[in-house]
Amino acid sequence: MSIDTAPEPGRTHDVRSADTDPDAGAVAFRPAFRAALDATAAAGVRVHEPGTEAYRRLSGTFNITKAVRPLAVVEPTTPDEVATVLRLAAVHGVQVAVAGTGHGATEQMDDAVLVHTCAFDELVVHPHERWARIGAGVRWDAVLEACAPHGLAGLCGSSTDVGVVGFLTGGGVGPVVRSAGLSSDSVRAFDVVTGDGVVRRASATENPELFWGLRGGKGSLGIVTAVEIDLLPIAQVLGGAIWFDGADLPAVLRTWSQWSSLLPDEGTTSVAIMRLPDMSGVPPVLAGRTTLCVRFAWTGDPEVGEEMIRAIRCVAAPLVDLVGPLPYRQLGAVHADPSDPMPVHEASTLLAAFDLDAADELVALAGDASGTPLVMVEVRQLGGALRTGPDCAFAHRDAAYQLFSIGIMVPEVAQGVVAATSRVHDGLRPWSRAGGLPNFCDQAGAERVRRAYPRGVEDRLARAARRYDPAGVLLAGRGLRTAADAVG
Repeated sequence: MSIDTAPEPGRTHDVRSADTDPDAGAVAFRPAFRAALDATAAAGVRVHEPGTEAYRRLSGTFNITKAVRPLAVVEPTTPDEVATVLRLAAVHGVQVAVAGTGHGATEQMDDAVLVHTCAFDELVVHPHERWARIGAGVRWDAVLEACAPHGLAGLCGSSTDVGVVGFLTGGGVGPVVRSAGLSSDSVRAFDVVTGDGVVRRASATENPELFWGLRGGKGSLGIVTAVEIDLLPIAQVLGGAIWFDGADLPAVLRTWSQWSSLLPDEGTTSVAIMRLPDMSGVPPVLAGRTTLCVRFAWTGDPEVGEEMIRAIRCVAAPLVDLVGPLPYRQLGAVHADPSDPMPVHEASTLLAAFDLDAADELVALAGDASGTPLVMVEVRQLGGALRTGPDCAFAHRDAAYQLFSIGIMVPEVAQGVVAATSRVHDGLRPWSRAGGLPNFCDQAGAERVRRAYPRGVEDRLARAARRYDPAGVLLAGRGLRTAADAVG
């Protein structure tokens, strides 16, 4: 099966207008940047400068508090064009960032050219051999739809609206991670243009050190143009969410803390204290109140899974119970993450345990009586098959849980959101452990590197970056270089 909806590869060079952009002309006064953009356009690569509709559209981010302002957005259509961009950037001393769907932005990109991978929309499923080849511009929902007729599954994340490549280069912790393992463990190979402008293939046997670093190292070594992944024979799971009233939150959360620690590896679960706004799309029974949402996905015998979830159902009467047989292509319904851009403040902490005392502390910090402005405080169980797998740059397989919070940064509550975030994460500090998951590290630069990678992994990634990006062209590798300089 092959899906190909790429636009016609016509070339355009959009010029910034002083009437539409307050920074118009800024590049003209920076000769190196101007020369790099002119040379890129002359090489036939589409270049979109500030003030154009294409620039606005392609530089948009999912979290609009993480707005980016690259010098320009380039839209290559082939790996060779990506290589051209990187080589010219190195010649002119310009850094290069990469984006696919606008998720996961951390750097502002003020001094960088942004490579957008939307044109890499290849999607080919090989059902008999159970693998797929996926372009860097493809989102998970398209992959799930393409695999569903064959009863196959790719290891997506909680949101199927995110890009496949960005998710996998961050390791990938999805709704069935405890039974199926880290999503990047399913990667067979990457097609990548490394920072030195060379088109390479990376697998366990071809450029193995590059392959190691691409699984968890995000974009620090190169720009991935395609990935090949193994598919699993999962057509359906027992999954969904159960919602409880805020008054039942303490009892359900305490039960969940014990139940999750005993859950077999066929089950993956998380629990979230929610305060959904009273707005269109939110069920009235859940809107404008504190609720507790238990997420559950079971890949084993459905009858056994029903017995497992019964322990949660028996604690209190649910407001909404959506756990049942679920086609794998609808796995995103377990978390029902929003898909529209919004201004959010996020924070993540890894936990070594989540016992009864931790549950009680979280009730005090974010429960019905806390008055917190946060819209979600989630504890996600890890462990199971996540703990094992091939060696890669994803460094924290042994974490037991993850604490994750989200607040909406509207002016009237923004200060309160930041303060409440600190209270929650500081309050759970006695149960925390060092580290962070690459896809959940909201920081940039050296701070991000220190959180995501222990010293040994950081050093190994830095060595790979010096080999594959000797001129330091890739913006995503700047944190590695900064951290190494600080130590050295």
